[in-house]
Amino acid sequence: MLGMIPGNGHPWSWSAIVNGYDPEVMAAKCTYPGIIEYLDEQPLEEVGIPGARVTHLWTDDPSEAPPIAEADFIDHVVDRPEDVIGEVDAVIISTDDGSDHVRRARPFVEAGLPVFVDKPMADNLGDLAWFLAARCRGGRILSSSAMRYASEIQDLRGRIESLGNLRWISSFTAKTWEKYGIHALELAYGITGPGYSWVQTAGSEGGDVITAGHQEGLSVTLPAVHDAFGSFGVIQVCGTEGYESLQFRDTYFAFKAQLVAVIDSFRTGRDSHPFSETVEQMLVIIAGLESRAANGNRIEIAVLRDQLMSLVQELNGSNGMDPETFLGQGQQPIQDT
Repeated sequence: MLGMIPGNGHPWSWSAIVNGYDPEVMAAKCTYPGIIEYLDEQPLEEVGIPGARVTHLWTDDPSEAPPIAEADFIDHVVDRPEDVIGEVDAVIISTDDGSDHVRRARPFVEAGLPVFVDKPMADNLGDLAWFLAARCRGGRILSSSAMRYASEIQDLRGRIESLGNLRWISSFTAKTWEKYGIHALELAYGITGPGYSWVQTAGSEGGDVITAGHQEGLSVTLPAVHDAFGSFGVIQVCGTEGYESLQFRDTYFAFKAQLVAVIDSFRTGRDSHPFSETVEQMLVIIAGLESRAANGNRIEIAVLRDQLMSLVQELNGSNGMDPETFLGQGQQPIQDT
């Protein structure tokens, strides 16, 4: 478990979900009340993922690692992230800064380790190209938002036909589009699936409202309002025959399901979901940022995708699989064959 930056307590929570934890130490030393709350709601004997263990920890601020290791039964705190190479079977990059993930992931990808990268994997075309180029060369990389595994969306999919033809979806997040827009998008993606065609951003000092077009003929609105924490995870789905409105609430379920999927990918060497979906989602995030920088101009996903393919081909030359061919394969192996 590598990396922790302000505002993101994943090393506390994810390590606890995998290893189990000491409730007294967690309550006394964890600085994220929300994590304590949703862990406390779970029967202690049911916390943990059998057959998996977080054994090594590194945090950006060295003083933050020892209490996490104590609370979450982590055996080793390392001085440098690279110290885990040769000691672990896989790596989790547990920071949510999409502009810094290539730097953090590169040593482990180059060492041949499977790497899970927290959301968003990348927030610019150059970094997204690096990850896709590495995958085309056999690199073992995956990424997702826990919203992909939200129980509320799984339940909603079972009722979606009653809404008729879908016309509009709104999926809300707090904080910034750069870091948390992927949560809003992933919730909507659980209903729409792939097929986003354009993105347009209306930006303001307090946040952004992103509108995206989908090839199925529906519009998707993705507001990211910095201080609207009480509205995080609200989604509305409107169709020709009815509508549904709900809010994501079961954080523990989503995180545990996400980690189970990640660990299963580490074990089997296969993607938990098509990497092409991760690439499309990152293109939507990047398009939202580019539209904001261009005063709200519409950004075509196809244009960004063409630019991405060119960058990957420049990086790889004649090495590795053609990126279009790779993305067209669906759920691919994430290990060399």
